[in-house]
Amino acid sequence: MIKAFKQKLKNMKYFASFAVAAMVTAGTLVSVGAFAQSGGYKLNDKVSNFSLKDGNSKAVSLSQYAGSKAVVVVFTNNSCPYARLYENRLVTLANTYARQGVQFIFVNPSVGPGEADEKIQELAAKKFPFPYLADEGQQVSSQFGASKTPEAFVLLNNKGDFTLKYKGAIDDNPQAEANVKNYYLKQVIDEVLSNKTVTSLENRATGCMIKRN
Repeated sequence: MIKAFKQKLKNMKYFASFAVAAMVTAGTLVSVGAFAQSGGYKLNDKVSNFSLKDGNSKAVSLSQYAGSKAVVVVFTNNSCPYARLYENRLVTLANTYARQGVQFIFVNPSVGPGEADEKIQELAAKKFPFPYLADEGQQVSSQFGASKTPEAFVLLNNKGDFTLKYKGAIDDNPQAEANVKNYYLKQVIDEVLSNKTVTSLENRATGCMIKRN
């Protein structure tokens, strides 16, 4: 009986060790997988020119804004509740900084075939004071490494060459604008315009995951 109990205890220890090893392995695989998919531009990388169509099938390129001091690219869509919560805030920022040479561009990675669920005509219905473009092949959102909507990328212009200075969240409270304590995007734009060192380099965006086609 004692011998049987010892054997049972030995088996329990074996299975416990196996379970722990399995969890560690799974965790490692998840981490590696997440890292492998993280891609996209890194801070201070030069951003390549891109060209996308708006809701009226008019092509708009990043190079068109070589005269701007900075360009803010925001990946967004019409169905994400977080994107809708931030829409007015972003329009206000765009209007405020347009006079200071900052160009905003909205890019929608949810237009086209596959799991995408929006049509290019829906972009035309939005009367924004800046371009709203369709990333139909999701090439640009993948190029930037965008993973959520909304997610902002601040590009500093240096004689026509754009450099990534910030990526991530717009502020720290998507639900209640009145309760925002940290205005990440606004702070970065101010620092870029003042030729100051950007102090907030990257903040994880809160939003809807981009479905890859």
